Amino acid sequence: MSMIMAVSFTRYGRLYYLDPGEHTPKVGDKVLVPTDAGPEVAECVWAPQWTSEEVGGLPLCAGIADEEHLARDEGNKRRRAEARSVSKRLIKRHELPMKVVGVDYLDSDNVYTVYFSAPHRVDFRALVRDLARNLRARVELRQIGPRDEARLQGGIGPCGRDLCCATFLKDFEPVSVRMAKDQDLPVNPLRIAGACGRLMCCLKYEHPLYVNANNKMPRVGLKVDTPEGPGTVVGRNVPSDSVTVRLDEGGRRCACPSASVCSPRKQHDTMYGEAATAADGPPEE
Repeated sequence: MSMIMAVSFTRYGRLYYLDPGEHTPKVGDKVLVPTDAGPEVAECVWAPQWTSEEVGGLPLCAGIADEEHLARDEGNKRRRAEARSVSKRLIKRHELPMKVVGVDYLDSDNVYTVYFSAPHRVDFRALVRDLARNLRARVELRQIGPRDEARLQGGIGPCGRDLCCATFLKDFEPVSVRMAKDQDLPVNPLRIAGACGRLMCCLKYEHPLYVNANNKMPRVGLKVDTPEGPGTVVGRNVPSDSVTVRLDEGGRRCACPSASVCSPRKQHDTMYGEAATAADGPPEE
């Protein structure tokens, strides 16, 4: 077993996991996180606790942030806000089709990194020179795609929760329309697209469950026998592992566990049920 904690650099932002080491911060405490540019201040959102999984290789918490670190962090926040404002003003002056998404600042190297989105490639060489002169620092501009834009800006998904990419997802995994079809979802871009306009990342979460269910559960239109009589499968509910059957007699519909209408399960019950009855002997008179 090992100890693990989670921190976030922004409120409701992406989670980063650390090894607390000898420190025991509480939720809401400001802690130091080791980065390539030195320790940065983050908020503890998940207090240290034991986990049964092997999570070796996590960065080690550098301790509780003191007044000096907090003052430095506030200063960096003001510089990032200033850089965002200056960037928007100069982009408008240069009439470039760009949108500022986020700004990073490394005070140790005095370097600003401005992340932007654009519909196509943009010649921003003149913009970089003006930014460097106004901010009195080295400036780097990086164009990002729609998914990275949603990750940096954050937001609320159709489920009502914070975006997965802005909280816990580390890497974007490929998502296809086939995953939506396998889950019987309407292939409507407005229904299966996320805040970024691309297919929702969560389509991949339950896809293996549906693939397994499609191989085991009776398909729609199949004739089956149920405890209430023979009928035809007209619907399936994968999360509850049940099927909806329209009975041949009367056309009434009933919901029953998929195992009760699957041939392998019925054969198993028939074989072992009869064996159990024979082992018990004939009923007493």
